Amino acid sequence: MQQVIGIDLGGTAIKLGLVTAAGEVVRSLSVPTPQPSYPEPVIAAIVNAVAQLDPTREATAIGLGMPGPADRAGRVAQISINLDGWLEVPVADWLEAQTGYPVTAENDANCAAIGEAWLGAGRQFQDWILLTLGTGVGGAIFLNGQLFTGHSGAAGELGLITIDPNGPVCNSGNSGSLEQHCSMRALQRETGQSPQQLAEAARAGNPDAIALWQQYGRLLGAGIANHLYVLTPEAVVLGGGMSALAPLFMTALSAEIEARVLLPSRAHLQILIAELGNQAGLIGAAKLAFSQP
Repeated sequence: MQQVIGIDLGGTAIKLGLVTAAGEVVRSLSVPTPQPSYPEPVIAAIVNAVAQLDPTREATAIGLGMPGPADRAGRVAQISINLDGWLEVPVADWLEAQTGYPVTAENDANCAAIGEAWLGAGRQFQDWILLTLGTGVGGAIFLNGQLFTGHSGAAGELGLITIDPNGPVCNSGNSGSLEQHCSMRALQRETGQSPQQLAEAARAGNPDAIALWQQYGRLLGAGIANHLYVLTPEAVVLGGGMSALAPLFMTALSAEIEARVLLPSRAHLQILIAELGNQAGLIGAAKLAFSQP
């Protein structure tokens, strides 16, 4: 039975899974991302974790999802605004040299979308987008049933669009990006509380917390409205840790989209929650590895 290793590299944790061709995660492991998260210590942590996950070398390849775009060949991490010092890092070459497995790399949100297209909420659609609402806000685009990454591999950074030109400065260099308003980090910056604390307060009837989640839904809806006018997808899939809190903001989000977007650009639109949870990225990375010749 062929197996590969899927890896989801995040700013705080590195999640790995030994995955079958049917998408079953046979064994999984999570290790902290070294801080500061410079390339060399992060690569070393991945190499050590791979050895722990697959000591008898049952896997045949590695797929790696990482924050930020990879080049079209899946070899180089072009830049990562949420990791330290990641600029034109030959991540596939380094990992191949240190693990002995063939390696393919891709943006982490793209990997999550590949996973959802394979086994999750995206499998019934040809044209759809994914937004990952986590520490940052990532995005991915599927057109005609295929992942769209553009001529350089960097397309689909849906969280970096501008929704307020005078808003907080983003690590990307933009100001007022969707990420700076709708990420976990943004909520913590604005309130001093975690999203879970804010959710508990809203569920307990706190009017300020309820209003905050309504505002969150409006801002997210405004960002999605831009995507709808450009792409007219069949569906928008919401993933990442914040998607579990969707009941608190979905009504406001839907109302904002209806108010901002002409009907032809949102005809039959479905807004769905991702189905693979926090394993979407590593499952998609594994699918990427299986797809390589």
